[in-house]
Amino acid sequence: MRRIGVGGAQPYGVEVGAGLLSRLQIPQRHVALIHPVDLPAQFVAAVQASLSPTVTIEIPARDDCKTLEVLAGVLSKLAAANIPRDGAVAGLGGGAATDLAGFAAASYLRGVAFYTLPTTLLGMVDAAVGGKTGVNLPEGKNLVGAFWPPRAVWCDTDTLVTLPEAVFREGAAEAYKHGLISDPSLLERVLSPEFKPGGANLEDTLADAIAVKAGVVTRDLTEQGERAYLNFGHTLAHALEAVTDHAVTHGEAVGYGMHYAAILSRNMGGADLTPHTLAFLKWQWPAPLPPLAFEDVTPYMARDKKADTQGVRFVLLCDLAQPYLTRVPEDTLRSAFREWQTAVSGTG
Repeated sequence: MRRIGVGGAQPYGVEVGAGLLSRLQIPQRHVALIHPVDLPAQFVAAVQASLSPTVTIEIPARDDCKTLEVLAGVLSKLAAANIPRDGAVAGLGGGAATDLAGFAAASYLRGVAFYTLPTTLLGMVDAAVGGKTGVNLPEGKNLVGAFWPPRAVWCDTDTLVTLPEAVFREGAAEAYKHGLISDPSLLERVLSPEFKPGGANLEDTLADAIAVKAGVVTRDLTEQGERAYLNFGHTLAHALEAVTDHAVTHGEAVGYGMHYAAILSRNMGGADLTPHTLAFLKWQWPAPLPPLAFEDVTPYMARDKKADTQGVRFVLLCDLAQPYLTRVPEDTLRSAFREWQTAVSGTG
């Protein structure tokens, strides 16, 4: 088992290993367990046996749960169960489920303790760590939310065995991104045949990818500076999710978005890292994209959370592990989009 510490004003630990859901321990007596309706029953049963929750709340699967309507229903159920101020919410499932559960914890009674139990690779590497919680709006992804760090995170690698291969590869996008922006050793390791459920290097690669994000959020919880670098590839990715009504999943969209960001990085004077991002796309083999025009995605990119009064800002790379935040001229964005469309047409 590996343990990664997350520092800051509210330090906590992230544990990575097998069998963790069966041996959870938290100090709160009153716990609400929130999980998606399609989660394998054995994971729910293991957590229920460990925590004896006061109430178990099912929510819709994947991004269908990240709505204000679902949030309102969850908050009402917490109130009906009389979860007290010194109670807790435990979010079990993928990144969307833990995002929703964390926002419910942050909102209910102006904030109760939150614990994260991710069951997908994407959830473990990205959503579970860092305290970003929230829901989507029709106008864009993650436009409503709060910073609400968990008290602890348990990444039980046994849950990954149940994932379809495509879902596992989807989640690998965030681990690969951490290699691009901080730890280049992750690039080869993520594409290794041993990076798979039950693989020899899974736990260490997963822990090292989590450590990248843990270090960043320790230094910059509320995204005043370097935390924005974790959004490499996400400006286009979130637009792709929104414009396709989430037919393109988050991890697949990030894979596509990283290649676009690599093209922009090169065209803005940085090193040519497109061989890395194209190699990942060919390994991930994401769902094909529908026909898209540049004008289809620009309204969503304009609402990206890195945008300010002067417009959109992109995370780009001077070279491996050398990210920076900048504005990009529209003609550069447009020409890179055309190049990107040609490049990704054979990867989906």
